[in-house]
Amino acid sequence: MRRREFITHLGSITLIGGAAVAWPVAARAQPTDGMRRIGVLMASAENNPQYQAYAAKFAEAFQKLGWERARNIQIDYRWAAFDAELMEQFARELVALQPDVILSNNTPTTAALLQQTRTIPIVFATVADPIGSGFVAGLSRPEGNATGFATSVASLGSKWVELLKEIAPSVVRVAVLFNPTAAPYAESYLKPIKAAAASLAVEVATALVHKASELESVVAAQAREPNSGLIVIPETFTIAHRVDIASVVARYRLPAIYPYRLFAEAGGLVAFGDDLPDNFRRAASYVDRILKGAKPSELPVQSPDKFDLVVNLTTVALGKARERRIRDESVKLL
Repeated sequence: MRRREFITHLGSITLIGGAAVAWPVAARAQPTDGMRRIGVLMASAENNPQYQAYAAKFAEAFQKLGWERARNIQIDYRWAAFDAELMEQFARELVALQPDVILSNNTPTTAALLQQTRTIPIVFATVADPIGSGFVAGLSRPEGNATGFATSVASLGSKWVELLKEIAPSVVRVAVLFNPTAAPYAESYLKPIKAAAASLAVEVATALVHKASELESVVAAQAREPNSGLIVIPETFTIAHRVDIASVVARYRLPAIYPYRLFAEAGGLVAFGDDLPDNFRRAASYVDRILKGAKPSELPVQSPDKFDLVVNLTTVALGKARERRIRDESVKLL
C-alpha cells in the first residue's frame, strides 16, 4: 500500500509541535444522602493531567445525560497511582460504599474490582482483552456484572508493523516492548504483529521490561541490532513510563511506533491507536443505562470506533537536526 493510501486508510492525523495542552480537571465528589451513587476507580495518581482529562470527559458526557452532582448523583473517585496495592485497597473501599455502578479505568482496576464484587455493576472504559482477562464470557453477551469498552483492538498490531515500515523502510527486525506482568494479554497483539511482519520479511522479537531501571539496557540491546525498530504495546507500565520510554528510544535513535496519542505528546515519534478519551465519553452512556435499569449482561462490549495517527513534529525536527550534526561531524573527520 502506498504511503498516502496507507495514511488515508488509518484515519485522522494529528501533528504535535510541542505546545502545552490544557486539560480540564474533574472535581471531587461530595457525598449527599438520598441520591444515586457511582464509584470511579482510576489507575493513575490524581494529579495526572492525562487521566484527569479522561475523568473530565466522562463527567461531561454523564452530565449531558441529565445527571448533576448535588442534585441526583454523587460520584466517589479513587486514584490508585499505578500501585497494585492501592488498587486493591480502593476497590474494597468503593465496593463497601455499595454504589449503584462503578466505572473502572482499565484492566488492572477492573481485575481489582472483580476480586471484590460479582454483583455490583462495573463498566470498564479501556480494557485491552476483556475475554482473555476473564472479565466477560463474550463480547456480545458478557453474562457477568461487568461490561464496557475494549481498547486498541488486537488487529492494530498489523497496522503498527506496516506503519513502522512506512516511516523506516530499512527495518528488518522489530522488537515489541512491554511488561509481561502488566500485559497478560500481550499475545493478542503479538499474533497479528508476527503475521504482518512475516509478510514483510521482518523478524519479530520481544523486549521485556519489568521496571523503569531496565529500560536503558533493554532499548540499548535492541539498538545494537542493525535495522531495528520498536513497537510499544499499550499497558499500565508503558503508559506510566511513557516519558522515560520516549526519551531513551530517541536517544538510541530507534524508529518506534506507540499505541496512543499520549506517547507522542510525551516525545514519541509516531502513535497510532484508538481515542482513549472517547472511550470514557462512551462509557457514560453505559453507566446511564445501568442506572436506568439495564443489566451489564445486556450491554455488549464495544470496540473502539475512533482512531488517531499522531506525529510529533518536534521529535521529527530534532531527529533531522541530529542527523545533520552527525553528517557534518563526519565530513570534518574526513
